[in-house]
This record gives sequence, structure tokens and C-alpha cells, in this order.
Amino acid sequence: MNRSAIWRNAPASPLFRQLYRAQCHRSFACSTYLRREHDPRIKALGREISDDYAIIREKYETPKYPIVLAHGLFGFAELRLAPYFPAVEYWHGIRDALTAQGATVLTPTVPPSSSIADRAAALRSALEAHAPMHEAVTIVAHSMGGLDARYMLSHLAPLPVRVAAMVTVATPHRGSAFADYLLDEEVSPLHHYLPQLYQTFEKAGLGTAAFSQLTRRYMAKEFNPSTPDQPDVRYFSYGAAVERPALLSPFRHPHAVMTQAEGPNDGLVSVESSHWGTYKGTLLGVSHLDLINWSNRVGWTVREWMGIKKNFNAIAFYLDIADMLAKEGY
Repeated sequence: MNRSAIWRNAPASPLFRQLYRAQCHRSFACSTYLRREHDPRIKALGREISDDYAIIREKYETPKYPIVLAHGLFGFAELRLAPYFPAVEYWHGIRDALTAQGATVLTPTVPPSSSIADRAAALRSALEAHAPMHEAVTIVAHSMGGLDARYMLSHLAPLPVRVAAMVTVATPHRGSAFADYLLDEEVSPLHHYLPQLYQTFEKAGLGTAAFSQLTRRYMAKEFNPSTPDQPDVRYFSYGAAVERPALLSPFRHPHAVMTQAEGPNDGLVSVESSHWGTYKGTLLGVSHLDLINWSNRVGWTVREWMGIKKNFNAIAFYLDIADMLAKEGY
């Protein structure tokens, strides 16, 4: 896409126009595809994973310990919109696939937008209710769920069950530039609406502390210095990077902000921020929602008609995580 086309599609905000001008000098933001030769930053940040999880293998090892799936911001285990409608799952098909392979899976629900401390306390309570009969568990966390788990491990000991290992998937361990942007009164067009938004959340019984705690400053100055890793827990992590989202995608603007401030990202969390413990690699062409199997099926159907094969299957990805944990002795 040429520079004039990018400009025509750019948002009206002056800040975004500035971002797009800067990004048009970077192949990552202006390219249709993620390519190593266009953006060496991806390669510099760890192993690249392009199509390792495109299909489900015939054989996976079954982990010894139960897997606790920890959801992210605005997450839930299961949501019923009406009595006669099927439930909507945050871990769309992932829990069932892991269970079918013989794994024991727990899917606790924590407050959607409360503070990390409150969410971590709810996670601990879920373990206390459902996991004490097990020798140990492992935690596989998406997005903010990884911060909840880290806080629980560091601040809420002793735990009702031993946590042997945790795997974070696109967790903003160093915060998110988009959270910075939303809370910046000088640049964010949404900043003036935050009081009304917070009031709406509070009326609905939801917390609002999560937003300020996802900023890069909070993570660097407060959370990470006070939340050390536990020596008896293995930490693994994955990140993801996606091309510039389509014009009508809700991730288009966040991706623009993230690309300018942090580089390659999945639309909400940068690859750099995803690093923690043993970094297993960067999933290329995978968005923040693709990671929990909330893919745009219509979009992929169109791509398949055009001969573009899907490079990522979230079910295959989580089955491989379980396989990895099993081979590590967990």
C-alpha cells in the first residue's frame, strides 16, 4: 500500500496523523505482511513462529498437573447472554480440547476490570476451592491474567496448592503504550470520557483500577520491582505480532499507537512487553483475540478463497503448551 493510501485511511486525530507519518517510514506498519526482512526487530526479540500451530497434530503428551486457565481484562470463564442461548466461552474451545487430550483444566473467573490485587485474590480463592486435592497445578494465562498470577505467587503465599510452572501468553509484563495513551489527557481524545466510563463501570459493579495499572510507568515503577519471580516456579512466555489491522477493526488505532511506541505487537500488547522468564517465541500474524480462538472467521474464509492459508490454530497452540509442560515434567 502506498503512502497516500495510508493517509486516506488514517484517523482524523492529529496524534494519529503524526503516528501514521512516522510509521510510513517503517515497513512493519505499512506492509501487508509481517516479514523478517522488513522488520528485524521481530527476529531480535526472540524465536519467530510462523506456522508451527497451523494444524492440530495427531499426538500430544498429557500434562501431569491440572492446568489453570487465567483470563485477561474483561474476561470470564463462561457467559450466558440469555437462558436459551449457548454460553460464550472466553477460552473458546480450548478447555474442551485440552480435556479431550486427558488434561484436567480449571477455568476460574476473576473480576473483569478490577485491580491486579483483587483479581489475584479471586484467582487464589478459586484455587482454594477447586485445587487443594491436587499435588500441584500449572497456570496458563492470557494477557492481564499473567499479571494476576504473578501477583498471587509473590504476594498471596502460602497458596492452597503448589504452582509448579506458569505460561503467559501476550501478557503486558512491562505495561502497554495504549494504556498510557488512553490515560494521557494531552493526547487522548477519549480521556475526557473516562469519568463517565468509570461511573458506568461502578454502577454495573465493575472495578476500574485495571486501566491505570496496565500503564508502562506503573509496571516499571511499582508492580515489577515489588513482584519478584518465585524460585520454585518455572516461568515461560509467548508474544504475538500482527500486521496493521483492517480499517474497521477495533484494534487498528491501538495497533498504530503500539507500533509507534513499542514496535511489533498483537494489537494491544507488544512483543517486548510479552517477554518474561523463558521466552518461547513470537507468533507471527496472530492478534490478541486470535490467541484465545476468537478469530475473525469471515475474514479467514475470504482469505482462504483467495488462496491464503490460515497460519494459526489456537487449539493447536494450547495443546502444544500442554505438551511442552508434560515434557518438562509438569
